[in-house]
Amino acid sequence: MPLPAKPKKLIIAIDGPAGAGKSTVAKLLALQMKFLYIDTGAMYRALTLKAIRKGINFSQGRQLTGLAKKTRIDLENKPDGTIRVLLDREDVSLDIRKPNISKFVSDTAKVPGVRKEMLMRQRELGSKVSCVLDGRDIGTAVFPDADKKFFLDADLKERVRRRHKELKENGQDVSLEDVQKDLCNRDTIDSSRKCAPLKQAKDAIYIDTTKMTIEGTVKVLLEHIKLSTQRGAV
Repeated sequence: MPLPAKPKKLIIAIDGPAGAGKSTVAKLLALQMKFLYIDTGAMYRALTLKAIRKGINFSQGRQLTGLAKKTRIDLENKPDGTIRVLLDREDVSLDIRKPNISKFVSDTAKVPGVRKEMLMRQRELGSKVSCVLDGRDIGTAVFPDADKKFFLDADLKERVRRRHKELKENGQDVSLEDVQKDLCNRDTIDSSRKCAPLKQAKDAIYIDTTKMTIEGTVKVLLEHIKLSTQRGAV
């Protein structure tokens, strides 16, 4: 008697600019589907934190690449869908969300050697179990053959409002003007970098979340995934 077929391992890719809601949506989607959640942005943030601590100039790509190769970054999923980010075994989950990290993370992420190192780690994590990944280049570079791809977006004013609210809730005193300046800067760097720029994959489903709630966005993604599963596309 043949053994029952193993369930297909699924990879869900969610890309989009900062403030579009992709990280929160990805966490909840992974939680509901009982998938592993991989926050790729947290990996770059953790490396950025270490670079700042070591006083590395962000124009020094070779030094940043060398640092990436020697740095241990672990992501641990918690029961509530959030994650712990461990930098060389230190919990830096809160530290990596501070404004000074946001200011430089795009400079870290645009270094080809850093992206190559992180891409290998992300693929290794995603190859083990069904997972949801969010970032800037998941559907185009990290997992171009992902089973389902989404590109979440929102207008700049709404993205600024969301990010400002998030930072204030985390106890960070920052103005709307500073948040907008930071997001515009990150948009420019992320979309114009030569290595794996931010862009929508041709087969990704575009979703404008400007007027949508987080719960409503998750529901839409689940419906798309369910529909594809019924059609055998996933």
